[in-house]
Amino acid sequence: MHSPFVFDLVEKVLRPQPALPDFMAIEALRDDLFRSEQTIRVNDLGAGSRKLDLPVRRVADMARTSMKGTRQAQMLFRLARCFEPGSVLELGTCFGLTTLYLAKGAENGTVHTIEGCPQIHRIALHHFEQLRQPNIVPLLGSFSRKLPEVLARTGTLGLVFIDGHHSLAPTLTYFEQCMAQSGNDTVFVLDDIHWSREMEEAWSRIKAHPRVTVTIDLYGMGLVFLRSEQGREHFRLRY
Repeated sequence: MHSPFVFDLVEKVLRPQPALPDFMAIEALRDDLFRSEQTIRVNDLGAGSRKLDLPVRRVADMARTSMKGTRQAQMLFRLARCFEPGSVLELGTCFGLTTLYLAKGAENGTVHTIEGCPQIHRIALHHFEQLRQPNIVPLLGSFSRKLPEVLARTGTLGLVFIDGHHSLAPTLTYFEQCMAQSGNDTVFVLDDIHWSREMEEAWSRIKAHPRVTVTIDLYGMGLVFLRSEQGREHFRLRY
């Protein structure tokens, strides 16, 4: 590995580290979701689910298939803690666990998170209230409608996590919209970059964007950096 920046990122962010006491409360919420007998009506605004395609779904089943796992969520915490973004944007709240990890990582910043399904949004709000996490601004609505509203009232984005609407055109549209308010130190995280041919095409086009200098393919996620001082390099790491 020839990039000192990426080597440092691997050591500080990607290598697993001991869980912090703050993580216990979030993981307790995960356990509650796995044990839940609740069912909810889901309106998918994106590409939907390959495993769950019914309008009424068990919360426990959704938690197992839709949420980021503990390892990935804690990596997002370390990423936010490492770069200390003042403004974080998450497209796809789900049940709010990754939101909580991002908010704890960016403890001096604000996390704006958008969710399209009212019942999923309601569960996430309950989790935010339970943990009394003050730096989260949750929004209900489609990405296409709410994203311009968020961008209009925020400055430069520090960290963007795109985790929803897994299709080519919307993914590229949201990326370009966020790029308009990104700076040299903005970090992008794209989820499920190998989920489909469309997502792989989106990932290829993002890698080729003229402002993108470094990308890291973790298979489940892709990290994108805009560091102008960095030589253009694309990495694929086993994670």
